[in-house]
Amino acid sequence: MTMTRTPGAEVPTTAAELLARAKELAPLLRRRSAEIEEARRLPADVVDVLRDAGVFRMAFGPELGGPALTTMEQTELVETLAHGDASAAWCVVMGASGGIFSAFLDETVAKEIFPTPDTIMAGLLQPTGHAERVPGGFRLSGRWSFGSGITHCDWVTSGAFVYEDGKPYASPDGSNPHESKQFLVPRAQVEVIDNWHTMGMRGTGSCDYTMTDVFVPEEHTYSFGRVRGRPGPLAQPDAFTRSMCGVALGVARAALDHAREIALTRVDRMTGVAWKDHFRTQVTLAECEADLLATRGGVYGSQRRQWEVLAAGGTLDDLTPEERAASPIAWVHAFRTSRSIVSRLFDLLQTWSIHQSSPMDRWMRDTTTMCQHATAQDRILQSAGAYLLGAKPEFGICLGIVK
Repeated sequence: MTMTRTPGAEVPTTAAELLARAKELAPLLRRRSAEIEEARRLPADVVDVLRDAGVFRMAFGPELGGPALTTMEQTELVETLAHGDASAAWCVVMGASGGIFSAFLDETVAKEIFPTPDTIMAGLLQPTGHAERVPGGFRLSGRWSFGSGITHCDWVTSGAFVYEDGKPYASPDGSNPHESKQFLVPRAQVEVIDNWHTMGMRGTGSCDYTMTDVFVPEEHTYSFGRVRGRPGPLAQPDAFTRSMCGVALGVARAALDHAREIALTRVDRMTGVAWKDHFRTQVTLAECEADLLATRGGVYGSQRRQWEVLAAGGTLDDLTPEERAASPIAWVHAFRTSRSIVSRLFDLLQTWSIHQSSPMDRWMRDTTTMCQHATAQDRILQSAGAYLLGAKPEFGICLGIVK
């Protein structure tokens, strides 16, 4: 089955229009889920339709032709797409991150790299590469993992430590004994290693990739400690991580909807009691709904408070410690609670879950896999807990701390 493009159709320009388009796409993505998983990447026509729908432009500001959706609107959009297919939604989050990163570039450079807000980004931010300083820029080499969307992106951003004459390069201001930066490279200069064979999230194409001695101009590098473009709520070091948990929330919602649909049509073969009249079914569904309700409330509540302060011209430092820690705590909880919801519903549906033809099989594997991502790990909780105690966060960027 091929998803049909509509040549010449207007791209949505508002949050409401983008969300409406995502709702139209979700059932189409659901029907393509098995194919997406088997391909281990998004098929080209799926990428084209997503791009045409404008979902990759959600974080770009008006200076680059984008709608600058709020964090809450981005998360809702991602949730909606994940109700159709988790891998597609994950690729949209990653692909749309260029809108966040553009704030850390000079505007003229951003317009060169992102000539259209539908430009797709991929890459790994962790500084695992080697960047040797040379006149006018750097020579970048290395191997990076988890390049979600690397098979269909336009630009790749990669973290690397900086060296000069083969020795670690210290920041001139003395703030960092070994400086690291982000490097933007056209996709054509990257070699993809086809090694994405996983239990879940198979359709994200999150392959390793390599570069060898690729020249990167100085102006195509950035650091999260310096905003060069338009300031605002999205021009923050933590902004690219905020909406990722929308994938988990969307899958949990899809699993709950599926379980209710099954419960309304099944009868217990041993007792003749309709599933909808069974105590266990009723309690499990209610408990899972309660968990999703509370988890979404935590995610969106923390996002709204953060956005309120930043949109008023404040900084993350203007949040109370509890308010600042709330966002990363909430997104970790969202990933893990969504996995728990899917697991309990998997058990509730029993043998209706175990066949590969059941979406529960994929949702179980997808939520288990996405919970292994860095944004769902204990280091996020450690960072939030350390911040609340006045200690050193291990992964400060989740709190918007880069020094």
